[in-house]
Amino acid sequence: MSVEGFWATLPLGRGVEVLASDVNGLAALNKPAGVLSHPNEARDRARSLLVAGYDAAAECFEWTDEGAERVGRLWLLNRLDSATSGVILVASDEALAREIRTQFKRKRVTKIYQALVFGKPMRAAEVWRDLLAVQKGGGRIRTSAAGNVPAECQMKRVTTRTGADVLSLLQLEPRTGRSHQLRVQCAKRRLPIVGDQTYGDFGHNRAFAKRTGEKRMFLHSMETRFSYEWKGRTFEFAARAELPEEFRAALGRA
Repeated sequence: MSVEGFWATLPLGRGVEVLASDVNGLAALNKPAGVLSHPNEARDRARSLLVAGYDAAAECFEWTDEGAERVGRLWLLNRLDSATSGVILVASDEALAREIRTQFKRKRVTKIYQALVFGKPMRAAEVWRDLLAVQKGGGRIRTSAAGNVPAECQMKRVTTRTGADVLSLLQLEPRTGRSHQLRVQCAKRRLPIVGDQTYGDFGHNRAFAKRTGEKRMFLHSMETRFSYEWKGRTFEFAARAELPEEFRAALGRA
């Protein structure tokens, strides 16, 4: 089967779509809000990126094609919180997956997010630098803005609307990849992400949801790009997931 044909056979989850792929077996998927990056147990499969089994040690989805003995495999290269939408990377080749994961570790992958937040930043653009504490256990992650783990992000304000709430659309480019980093960095600056049920402003969230009917967290992975070496050649890869309509609608109703 050709690489192009492989992507057409994926057991994609609800609303998931292929954004871009290349000849080596690298691809970007568009993950809707509410979809898991991978299932934590069998009962999670129906609301996961792929409706398939998942090998956590190998970070790989596995499934059997209907009516065939061929086993499909797809390696997950990065993760998004279930409440976050947008670009997420996968690879159909294990060796390629290792190479791209190395690019992430070396901080050679550019990721751009957009977030709708309550409030307006004091500056139109600035670099946010913080020291975070990340705790993982029992299947939960909690991050606080009081620790010793460096976190850095470039922030740029895209627009601000006034109304029932002051809402700003921010472009965020993380230069480190800490768990829940953007959510905590926004909250620390009194710019909580709309709909964030962990670090956000619960009163504002309730009022916003009642007024608009929207309950999602308004954080979106918009763009990912990087170059990588593979079999003696250099390849460029880029993928973009357009801002979901509910962001624009929320700004219009601000």
